[in-house]
Amino acid sequence: MNRSNRSFKKIGVVGLGLIGGSLGLDLQELGYEVNGLVHKQDTALRAKELGLASTISTDEQILDNCDLVILALPLNELLNPQKRLLNALPKDAVVTDVGSVKAPILELWRNLHGRFIASHPMAGTSKAGVEAGVKNLFKGRPWVSTPDSTTDPEALKSIQSLVISLGSKWITTDAENHDAAVGLISHLPVVISAALIETVGREQNKSIYALASQLASSGFADTTRVGGGNPTLGTAMAASNAKAILRGLDLYRDCLDKFEKQIAEGNWDGLEEQLQKTQALRSKIVSG
Repeated sequence: MNRSNRSFKKIGVVGLGLIGGSLGLDLQELGYEVNGLVHKQDTALRAKELGLASTISTDEQILDNCDLVILALPLNELLNPQKRLLNALPKDAVVTDVGSVKAPILELWRNLHGRFIASHPMAGTSKAGVEAGVKNLFKGRPWVSTPDSTTDPEALKSIQSLVISLGSKWITTDAENHDAAVGLISHLPVVISAALIETVGREQNKSIYALASQLASSGFADTTRVGGGNPTLGTAMAASNAKAILRGLDLYRDCLDKFEKQIAEGNWDGLEEQLQKTQALRSKIVSG
């Protein structure tokens, strides 16, 4: 990538877990100088070994002279930012986040930094922490931005250009619609998946439980992956997007009742018809 075509000269990434570490790898591949900020010294040492950023430190001064700062932090830290971090953010820099809930983050951060862009890359794996970063995580994946009337248009355009250079699909919507949609396709599955895991765990017959554990393979693993993820992250998502998740659970409960009724009544024709509908609907919702 030619330097003259780049929107930024030096990029700060706060947090080098799955998202931050993957961004560090990809941005360096594009030729950017990346300064990584982490909490702990042992994390900094491991991140250096893995090459997650050009320069890595636990000192907020590493963000000096960065013209873009990406906040790749957990939701609770985005919603309760440390004063040291706020003071370290260059006033003229563009600042963006990667949080999966947008309305509360935008409401807070638009008053904290004049060039804040609320965004959310829809990408991930089951891994977390400093070991989780991988190249090309964002390629072909949606990256959502939720600007409002206070958003700096030039800052928004510069983030869009960067995101597209990473190979992501740029999507713009409002924060409330983002949170409602993500509640359905990302946060609700965490709760449902966790409930399925607990359902198996409640089996009282030890031999049946042991056999189920032996037989659980790709289908069960795929269905329950998100429910077996980071509990702190799952709790933060629920706390930040409770309204959307509760609405989704209400819709899900109604669908589940319908399936239960068909099975209880032995309405196999009705059940097959319903499964045909969901088969067709899935291809419209999930691409690929």
